[in-house]
Amino acid sequence: MFDPKDRRAHRRFRLAAGRLFFRVVVCCGCALFAVQPVAAQGDLSVMAADTSSPRDTLRSFIDACNAVYKIIEAEKYLNPESPEHRAIAYRVLDCLDISELPAYAREEQAAEIAVCIKEILDRVRLPAWDEIPDIEEIQAAGGYEMLSRWRIPDTRITIARIEEGAQKHEYLFSAGTANRAVSYYESVKSQPYRQTGPEISAGFYEWYMSSPRNPYLADFVDGLPDWLKHGRSMGLARWKWPLLILATVASVVSMTLFYWLYLRITASMDRTRLFRYWLTLAFPILAVCVPLLFMNVVHRKIGIFGTPLYVLDYISIFVSIGAGVVLIFATVTRIAETVIASPRISPFGLNAQLIRVLAKLVAFAGVTALILYGGQYLGIPVGTLLASAGIGGLALALGSQDTLKDLFGTVSLMADKPFRVGERIILGKYDGVVEDIGLRSTKLRLLNGHLVTLPNDQLARSQIENVGRRPYIRRIADIQLPLDTPRSSIEQAIASIRSVLGEHEGMDPEYPPRVYFTDYLPTAFNIKVIYWYYPPNYWDYLAMSENVNLAIFRAFEEQGIQFSLPTRVAHTSVGSEEKPVEVRMLDSHRD
Repeated sequence: MFDPKDRRAHRRFRLAAGRLFFRVVVCCGCALFAVQPVAAQGDLSVMAADTSSPRDTLRSFIDACNAVYKIIEAEKYLNPESPEHRAIAYRVLDCLDISELPAYAREEQAAEIAVCIKEILDRVRLPAWDEIPDIEEIQAAGGYEMLSRWRIPDTRITIARIEEGAQKHEYLFSAGTANRAVSYYESVKSQPYRQTGPEISAGFYEWYMSSPRNPYLADFVDGLPDWLKHGRSMGLARWKWPLLILATVASVVSMTLFYWLYLRITASMDRTRLFRYWLTLAFPILAVCVPLLFMNVVHRKIGIFGTPLYVLDYISIFVSIGAGVVLIFATVTRIAETVIASPRISPFGLNAQLIRVLAKLVAFAGVTALILYGGQYLGIPVGTLLASAGIGGLALALGSQDTLKDLFGTVSLMADKPFRVGERIILGKYDGVVEDIGLRSTKLRLLNGHLVTLPNDQLARSQIENVGRRPYIRRIADIQLPLDTPRSSIEQAIASIRSVLGEHEGMDPEYPPRVYFTDYLPTAFNIKVIYWYYPPNYWDYLAMSENVNLAIFRAFEEQGIQFSLPTRVAHTSVGSEEKPVEVRMLDSHRD
């Protein structure tokens, strides 16, 4: 036989583990809501509720609620961190089918539902215990299949047999009963408490909505006037509003401060200083923890319950998910920069850019998983999320074809590696230095200082001249001498130029300078000069070329060799005014 105590313990463990897992994932180890251990076996506080029949479920529920109520009367508050208090509270929750409640506020809503059901039971006439089916009567009636549900007479409260899940074959207050318990209580709360039957817990709901969860607050609240202690505004006890506003303001200010410091510090930080760069990750981690700490304070210390609690819990988890998104991107970025800091990887190469792109894709995958899991935790079915993602993805794909083309262009650039950050390239009419290679586009700083953003798809389909990867700078010059220059002077000029260029600064032995008398032009004799400068530092090359030009100039002056001057042909008219000659064709056959 399956022991109901083991079933309940297993269910409690799974529920607590699930809640703890999500919160740990979101805040990276900030276990604020871990379940406290229970006391040793042997007393009521550690016994699992008996839910093997409608009678056992109803008895267990009423006894556990009354036990909680007695603690409240004696201590003026319920300590959620006390193992004894939590164990008794779990006995109450053991009797409810809360499978349809959203995970983010399952325990909180279940607690309010349990209090409402107890208040209803304290106002309606209950049948005698022997009139409620137990295990023997169920088996006498033909087994569990013959009695799948039992309704308390003259009420809308049903105890039903669970057919699947961790609570299979247990009799619990049905999901429908749980869903309408609060509204049902509102309709019967004006009725008087019954005078016969099981023990009642008068004012249980009023205490639940008004009491604190801290002994020091309990002493303070106990001395407040009744209108402030039990009076409610917008569903919340009046004395809780100042504390709630204070906690909210403190949380908002804290998150704003953490993100402001994070953005300010990282914007001006050198990312190669990895230790300090990793230390800045503390700010997004703290920002993730703030909303969870806020909920820990308002629920477990102040004692916010009901609709205000569910709204705050939903918003806090939603904000935590958003903060988790920032944390995932920040963490993955730091991992990528740590890998790029390896001596084997150039921080400006395409390998570094590829690592950054892959890191962003991993971050997107992690964010997607977090949003899906968080959406399910907030009560949004995974199927709905996936369907929405599929429809949204299709619409996005149709509406962003150019973006997808740019992404494929990025992949092509990463594979071919035609340039890297810091290199000068020439692409059509653009000539500049690569400043950034992104997922969609590349930024090019032109030589005139202008910044051009080019789609990666266009770059992948274009012919790119990579000036930054040239091994040397080649110069080709034509030195022209007048046509009346003697042959001996031409030979002296060639020898002088070769002497100037011999063993010049920046010469690569594999590429010696070349000087030749190459052509007879209509207006001059042409001497072609070719030399290579290594390494390809443009400013050093210009300085060296200036020295070469001046040295050739001095040599020609010493030898009396003149440079050819450009020939100017002027057409003049008969008069003194200079203008093109007017030419007229005459017919030779004309008389």
